[in-house]
Amino acid sequence: MSMTLYLSGAARRARKAGQVTIELLLVLPVFMLLLFFIMEMGNMAFQTILAHHCAYELARIGSLVAGPNGTGSGGGQGAANIKMKSVLGQMFPSASGISVNGVLVPTLKDPQSYQMGEDLLVTLVYQGKLIFPGSSYVLSDPPKGSRKKRIVVKVRMPVEKPYFQ
Repeated sequence: MSMTLYLSGAARRARKAGQVTIELLLVLPVFMLLLFFIMEMGNMAFQTILAHHCAYELARIGSLVAGPNGTGSGGGQGAANIKMKSVLGQMFPSASGISVNGVLVPTLKDPQSYQMGEDLLVTLVYQGKLIFPGSSYVLSDPPKGSRKKRIVVKVRMPVEKPYFQ
């Protein structure tokens, strides 16, 4: 003969409430990590767009300064780098770990002016800050506790030269 244990209605509800609590305790950390990871990816997307826009503006300013009429003395790569670093300091006055460097790269000959063209290749290194717990441990650069992600952006901008010499 089997002995069946029947629980009263109140006892059955109390047991079910305990089951729900245990399930919540098991699922909640995974759900929160997933939510923080999604929010961190949005934060990183914002910082990447910010770095790209900053690099584009610096390349535009640097290409104008690097041209033959830039800074009144013929411009060049050195003058462009000085001007870009000055403007970068104004864009991010209190940020450290952000650097910019420009290099003049020769391109094809212009068929109208018969001059060799040049592009300014600007490299911006930006330290993005990770702000959400858990996901920053997975996404950050070494050491893992730094909560920073290095973003490198390269932009190429043609150097303006006058048509007539």
